[in-house]
Amino acid sequence: MYSKELLKGTIEIIILKLLSENERMYGYEITHRVKELTGDKIEISEGALYPSLHKLEATGLLSIEIVTIGKRVRKYYKLTKEGKAIAKDKIKELHEFMKSLGQIMELKITLA
Repeated sequence: MYSKELLKGTIEIIILKLLSENERMYGYEITHRVKELTGDKIEISEGALYPSLHKLEATGLLSIEIVTIGKRVRKYYKLTKEGKAIAKDKIKELHEFMKSLGQIMELKITLA
């Protein structure tokens, strides 16, 4: 598992990416999918996930759909129109950053 410091700056982008690929998701589903996709190498705690979801909602990037299933109430999150556009930009920005970071890491390896 990676350090909290590495994960901290990417949680919102991870959420945006997953929601851009799925129409809607609920909190546990997001955390489970991240673990599944990364072979348990990235784990997002509820304490990190829900503040990020609330921030994205407050900024108008996510909307909430509340669904009652039996006696259970489930809160689904989905991207707004603006959220879809921002998600695309943020994902592209992260890819470019990772490419640049890779170049730095390669430089360090060849200098070592």
